[in-house]
Amino acid sequence: MKATAAQPNGNGILAFLHTIIIYVWTIVSTFVFGCTAVLVSFFSKTGNSVHHVARMWGRSILLISGIKVRIIGLEHIDPSRSAIYMSNHQSNFDIPVFFSALPVQFRWLAKAELFRIPIFGQGMRGAGYISIDRSDRKSAMKSLAHAAESIRNGKSVLLFPEGTRSADGTLLPFKSGGFILAVDAGVPIVPMAVQGTFHIMPKHRKLIRRHSVTIVVHPPIDATAYNRNTKNDLLAHVRSSILEAMSAESDGGERA
Repeated sequence: MKATAAQPNGNGILAFLHTIIIYVWTIVSTFVFGCTAVLVSFFSKTGNSVHHVARMWGRSILLISGIKVRIIGLEHIDPSRSAIYMSNHQSNFDIPVFFSALPVQFRWLAKAELFRIPIFGQGMRGAGYISIDRSDRKSAMKSLAHAAESIRNGKSVLLFPEGTRSADGTLLPFKSGGFILAVDAGVPIVPMAVQGTFHIMPKHRKLIRRHSVTIVVHPPIDATAYNRNTKNDLLAHVRSSILEAMSAESDGGERA
């Protein structure tokens, strides 16, 4: 019986080409919007203009990727007050998703080393990003105290308490730093869950696939009811809320 040559997988080829286009656009857009953000940072006192640039960057990537995002629970977001937004972390796509869809000004916590990079570091400072020095415990505690002061003064931050992307989509153990920050700052934690980005680009996979994304926002949790000694209780409360949000039905909601 004569062997027949394997036929190329049309869907696989399309997925590969789709991925290449997204990679090229991500590199180009990151350079263009990144340079724009650095330039804008020299003239922005609040960092809000830089966040608008980052939002355009995120939306451009989702547009090229053909990814649509909707938000459930927008009523739990109050843009007029500072908060710490916490979410599960499933993919590199989480970052452009939150930039493009979350209707609030927020900042990231970033390693202190990044702020020492010429021009780039100035851009991060201009954007209002908060430096965290992890060189030793004393420096880390000092930088957390500085971060807490920045948040009390009106900055909101978004962080992933798992500290890294989940390899299988399940929720990893939480790091305690974000909860120390919350009780020191005395601001609410807004638990969120992002659904769908794991199917787009899970950890350790390069191929990008189209998939709809939903962000589920749960009611804020008052961190002033806790202190450093009871931060693990706060951690458990937030983790439970994020787990519940992860399992929420994805119907309904509002599209960003």
